[in-house]
Amino acid sequence: MTTVFLDLDGTLIDPKEGITLSIQHALRELGAEVPHQDELTWCIGPPLWGSFEIMLGAGADLDEAVALYRERFTAEGLYEADVYDGVGEMLEGLTDLGAALYIATSKPHSYAQTIIDHFGISSYVQGLFGSELDGTNSDKSDLLAHAINVTESDPSRSFMVGDRRFDIDGARNTGLTSIGAVWGFGEPGELHMAEADALASQPEDVPEIIIDMLGLEDE
Repeated sequence: MTTVFLDLDGTLIDPKEGITLSIQHALRELGAEVPHQDELTWCIGPPLWGSFEIMLGAGADLDEAVALYRERFTAEGLYEADVYDGVGEMLEGLTDLGAALYIATSKPHSYAQTIIDHFGISSYVQGLFGSELDGTNSDKSDLLAHAINVTESDPSRSFMVGDRRFDIDGARNTGLTSIGAVWGFGEPGELHMAEADALASQPEDVPEIIIDMLGLEDE
């Protein structure tokens, strides 16, 4: 069976509002410089601890920063997002292929589950894999290795769809085929530099890319 692992932030949903406002809240509470929301989009995707270390510097209390972020995010930020246009068509197309669909996100799974339930995504997927609140499995390679083991997926028939180099690197490190989501938050050229196996310019392209890569049109 074909398995497709889907990143959440920047791939299925645009979480800019909730994430950047919550980061601003944490920085403000810590008395740090507070960049504009547009200057914080690079934080969407990678683990929070690393992003706060870059913003606050070595020796900062990263656990406190993450706790302050979550203080606002769990109350409001979870719902300050939009599903990208075309995602419904992509999910329906992948379902029509008979693929098993799973979310694979660095976001804590408890938050991610609330989000996909709220936005009506959970009905399309067989399961969700996310990090623990202490950061365990926030690295995409670790997360995907865990997900492959649990689902008993065949890496040679499995795909990772994501918008950041972390998704592409994670796929490569676990033997999955990677599809870069160009519509997400990757920096210009990031997905090319990461050497994604394929690039999708819009969500609706993903099922066709998988059909082509698996040679299903000839079956």
